[in-house]
Amino acid sequence: MSEQFNENIERDFTDEQQEKTKKVREKKPMTTGKKWVTVVAMALVFGLIAGGTMFGVNAAGNYLAGNDSSSDQVGQTQTTSSDSNSSSSDGSGQGTVAEVAKNAMPSVVTISTMSVEEMRSFFGGTQQYEVEGAGTGVIVGENDTELLIATNNHVVEGATSLSVGFIDEESAAGEVKGTDVNNDLAVVSVKLSDIPEDTMNQIKIATVGDSDDLQLGDQVVAIGNALGYGQSVTSGYVSALDRDLTLTDQSGTTINSTGLIQTDAAINEGNSGGALLNMKGELIGINEAKSSSTSTGATVDNIGFAIPIDKAEDSLQQLMNLKTREKVDESQASYLGIRGSDVSAEASELYGIPTGVVISEVVENGPADQAGVKKGDILTELDGRSISSMAQLQDVLQYYAAGETVDLVVQRSDNGEYQAQTLSITLGSADDAQNQ
Repeated sequence: MSEQFNENIERDFTDEQQEKTKKVREKKPMTTGKKWVTVVAMALVFGLIAGGTMFGVNAAGNYLAGNDSSSDQVGQTQTTSSDSNSSSSDGSGQGTVAEVAKNAMPSVVTISTMSVEEMRSFFGGTQQYEVEGAGTGVIVGENDTELLIATNNHVVEGATSLSVGFIDEESAAGEVKGTDVNNDLAVVSVKLSDIPEDTMNQIKIATVGDSDDLQLGDQVVAIGNALGYGQSVTSGYVSALDRDLTLTDQSGTTINSTGLIQTDAAINEGNSGGALLNMKGELIGINEAKSSSTSTGATVDNIGFAIPIDKAEDSLQQLMNLKTREKVDESQASYLGIRGSDVSAEASELYGIPTGVVISEVVENGPADQAGVKKGDILTELDGRSISSMAQLQDVLQYYAAGETVDLVVQRSDNGEYQAQTLSITLGSADDAQNQ
């Protein structure tokens, strides 16, 4: 286990917001046994509220990755001793819900985003609108220049900008360092220079526990930005372990989330990316989703899911160590030299095709061709950043200049089974692409 990690955030829609943004999720039946395929209302931390302001689409990819530092360990922010180790009077190390909440709140943040949604207008056709979102995150680390925050990928997906709110209600601009679509995880960074000193003295890095030690019936506490109203606390018990879910995010990407913690602690809209804590106040999960109903329309109560921290740890550490990037100038824009399309949710589920971009054409003598990319390959990763769609790939490329050499990961079919291939590619100039 790495020494420290952050907490939660969830993103949801009110009924009115769901209708307005047409984000109605497909309801899937829940089955008994270990595998649950639910109609999960992914606590899409961003309670997306369609903004009235029309916004020209400028899809800025949020896939910024961290500082050049390769340090695996991150320093902890200062906290007072009375806040850091409070426990029950019997010396067992088990605190009350109030104590757990008090000690954990400084490591939980709210996340607010702006994105662009395309909606059908009253007169036909489509228009783009600026849309607001709200969710949660957990402070999991710090390097020389940045504070690092864990959340769900579906919380920050599609955001063109985001801000992070701390326990003292101060806020600062944040960047998406990296995302792991397949595990529904992301890391957001905030420059230390943008955080007031007084705020730094009040916040802290989450203490990480061992989710492998959980047992059925263990009491847990969930903290998150429910409904975008600010941090709230719920408590319950571990209802089940090792649950599997099939989720669909707002872009239509299918996520097969496995090995989850099931809890009856309320996990509502806006809680995605938030913290699930044991009674020692240790982070043991990143809240991800809730079940709201079955395919028959039956109401489901008190069924929420969190990603175990032991499962999330390796992915979060990798994302924390990525290099933070800024969008390159248009004159430096790069391209790969491919044409492709998204792998549909149906194809992924029915045929076991990896989520990513399936290559339909490789431009002859282009960068991808020279790197060894082949027609039929499925592009799943670029420079350590997971790729789930063409839109996401285009967003990520906005942070890479022509002439840079990066690694691509493609999944290549071998007798019906997909095998990962890592290829080194030197990015071409977008100007060259326009001349082809």
